[in-house]
Amino acid sequence: MIVKASDADRFSTRLPPGISAVLFFGPDQGLVRERAEACARTVVPDLNDPFRVVEFADGALEGDPARLFDEAAAISMLGGRRVLRVRGAGNALGKLFDDFLEEHVGDALVVVEAGDLAKSASLRKAFEEADSGAAIACYPDSDDTIAQVVRSALKAEGLSIQPDALDEAVSRLGSDRGVTRREIEKLQLYMRGQKEVTVKDILAIMGDESEARLEAVMDAAGEGDYAVLDEELERLWTAGTSPAQIIRVALGHFQRLLLAKVAQAKGESIDSVMRRGWPPVHFSRTNAFKAQVNRWSEQRLSDACDLLLETEALTRTTAIPPEAVTGRALLNIAAMARMK
Repeated sequence: MIVKASDADRFSTRLPPGISAVLFFGPDQGLVRERAEACARTVVPDLNDPFRVVEFADGALEGDPARLFDEAAAISMLGGRRVLRVRGAGNALGKLFDDFLEEHVGDALVVVEAGDLAKSASLRKAFEEADSGAAIACYPDSDDTIAQVVRSALKAEGLSIQPDALDEAVSRLGSDRGVTRREIEKLQLYMRGQKEVTVKDILAIMGDESEARLEAVMDAAGEGDYAVLDEELERLWTAGTSPAQIIRVALGHFQRLLLAKVAQAKGESIDSVMRRGWPPVHFSRTNAFKAQVNRWSEQRLSDACDLLLETEALTRTTAIPPEAVTGRALLNIAAMARMK
């Protein structure tokens, strides 16, 4: 079944009878994730429930396709319908889902997330041509859609927004629903105790998307999240962000973590370190910053900074593509973050 764009949100939260699997795909991975989670919650409100939610990581089903059929047929130990989440799916799973949608046992809902798929992609065709499956494309929001998302989110917090402020917010958002949501959440926190958002508020709190993506890249590297790091780096390359800018921001981020770690060892609180730094760590990122300080050792942070300095030199003195050098360095840092 092909779901029209105008029906996508309604369909995601009100699945018709007989639909056992839904594919969310497209260039806007934030929207893919948002709709996939909304769809899964129609069956299991708590997606962290280990008895009713099963997640398959990238490539997990390629080597063992029978797992999909087995998990779909399994019954929850505590009762209730189950959800199977498949992330990072690609055409390699096209034949598997073609077979699964044709005949399977069990009432589990299968929610699949994929990147942008061509019309001829086998995975996409499997869902579009099946009576029990549905394919939902997720493309970047239009200005009208962004405005609606902003107004609705602010209204839920008892906030209104002036027309010129809304125009300014819309101009800074749009290529990814996940980034849009994070920026709106920052605005909601900033506006606590107030009633109306002005242009001044937007300028004070809402950065452009490249800034938000740079922050996401740094946090993903600092937390050892390979998937998010790879995803956000790809978007920065697509947006034309220079490797030199990414390296400079990364070096500043890990130097700040190192300073906080040294201060913490001397008995100083991380909060005081964040307050006196410039620019100060934004309040929406304080938890992530603290978690990274606690995750890393002083020596590994020093090593990360040295690696970034070496990377900067490599981008200037060799013929190796700077994007490749920068991406490799950040992936190595993410691996360091996972060390015990």
